[in-house]
Amino acid sequence: MASTFAPLSRRELLRLGLGAGAAAGLPLLLGGCRAAPRAQLWVPARFLPTAWIKALPAGWRARQLDEPAAVLASRSAVPPPDLVGLSDGWAAEAREAWQPFPAPDLLGRLAPWAVPASRLFGGETAPAVAYPWAYAPWVILLRSRPDLRARAGEGWSLLLDPSLRGRLVLPSSPRVCMALMGGDFERVRRLRQQALAYDEQDGLNLVLSGAADAAVLPLRPVVPLLRRDQRLAVIWPASGAPLTWQLLLRPQGSAQLPPLPWLAEALTEPLLTTLLAGGWVPPLPAGVLEPVVRRFPRAIAALLLPEPGLLQRCWSLPPLEMGARLALQSLWDAAAPDPRDGAGAPR
Repeated sequence: MASTFAPLSRRELLRLGLGAGAAAGLPLLLGGCRAAPRAQLWVPARFLPTAWIKALPAGWRARQLDEPAAVLASRSAVPPPDLVGLSDGWAAEAREAWQPFPAPDLLGRLAPWAVPASRLFGGETAPAVAYPWAYAPWVILLRSRPDLRARAGEGWSLLLDPSLRGRLVLPSSPRVCMALMGGDFERVRRLRQQALAYDEQDGLNLVLSGAADAAVLPLRPVVPLLRRDQRLAVIWPASGAPLTWQLLLRPQGSAQLPPLPWLAEALTEPLLTTLLAGGWVPPLPAGVLEPVVRRFPRAIAALLLPEPGLLQRCWSLPPLEMGARLALQSLWDAAAPDPRDGAGAPR
């Protein structure tokens, strides 16, 4: 804390009975009153709900960076941040950068299917190095297309409809795009001919502006818009969907323990309702989520807490070995549309 007193002269110190030795030690004494460095939480922009950031305990400070790559690079800072937020894809880029996450009771409150994400999909013997506080499926967002909405039973094959050629925004990740088509070369080739852009960051704006009729996006940013824009519809295919995870991790070199009471707040009311309204869904057991989700409109509640069979058909995308990565890249490159076909070019 900063002192509000004017500095004392040597004569005044002596008059107060402080000898030379005590006077010499006074700066150290006063220096001990300065505010200790705050613990640091670094996250990408819009990674955490504002209400949750504002509830950070005293002694913690959040820093929001523009890009996940900058957050990942922060692990090399001296000193590193005490806690970082990343999606599972980014976190897996540097598995060795994270130390075990000391929150067994908190992790034990999550649904069992969140456990692999806490281990960064490292197997049953791997330690929990991440707190998977939210997940989101990739879904199909439609704007003013009741004809396609009526054919929701076609699932991901709906993306291949001829009317979406040049009107479809796809994920920037080739791996996600190929997963939607089951890795089938011919279907991947046809999907690539449909693309207006590969850009989930701007995909929502492209749909809202009318530049695109459909986009494959994580569910999270879509939920808040569904109650306000009646033109929008979401299809979560009955065959399942790839999942993306939002994780909190401790970089190596950080000695600060995570603020466990703050983390626990997101699992209970009133903050849990705020998270769900913003599309952030903690992977809690259905019995815990159901009483909260039932307050939402039925269509939105079905997205926040789908029937158990649908979640069981969803899958995560664990890190790939180099050989598998190269094989997928080769398939993706070979499926690139011929410019002479007039297909939409990636943005």
